[in-house]
Amino acid sequence: MNNLINFITSELIGKISKEALVFIISLMPILELRGGLIAASLLNVEYFRALIISIIGNILPIPFILLFIEKILIWLDSFKPTKKISNMLKNKVKKNKTNIEKYSYVGLILFVGIPLPGTGAWTGALIAALMQLDFKKSLICIFIGILLASIIMSILTYGLLVRVI
Repeated sequence: MNNLINFITSELIGKISKEALVFIISLMPILELRGGLIAASLLNVEYFRALIISIIGNILPIPFILLFIEKILIWLDSFKPTKKISNMLKNKVKKNKTNIEKYSYVGLILFVGIPLPGTGAWTGALIAALMQLDFKKSLICIFIGILLASIIMSILTYGLLVRVI
């Protein structure tokens, strides 16, 4: 993840503002809020500004994923070159589905909120949509998960725990 963040920041720094760069990184799958806060920390963006920008950037695509991902996957399935991408995404859901089913919406919050490889708001929204979970509840749970991830990543990137103690 750090290599990708470094590449994106090196390509875009000076072309757009540091805040816009944090926002763009936070919008991206895989990087999301985690990458946004890491980039903000590296770019010396003021913490509260970085936090708000990263949260907004991470939550912005989620309603669209929840609403449209099933249709997009059906469309991807109709073309041989993109069918592999669709199958990869469906397999990711199958792999994580049991944990979400076992813990329901709390599982969705934890899946989104605990920053581990392969987890996050994008994947959580994909799972929620393909499991046909309630849109409103899923959106709220994903937002809570993003807030949890923001607390964890704030401690890791800005050393807030050290500053409080």
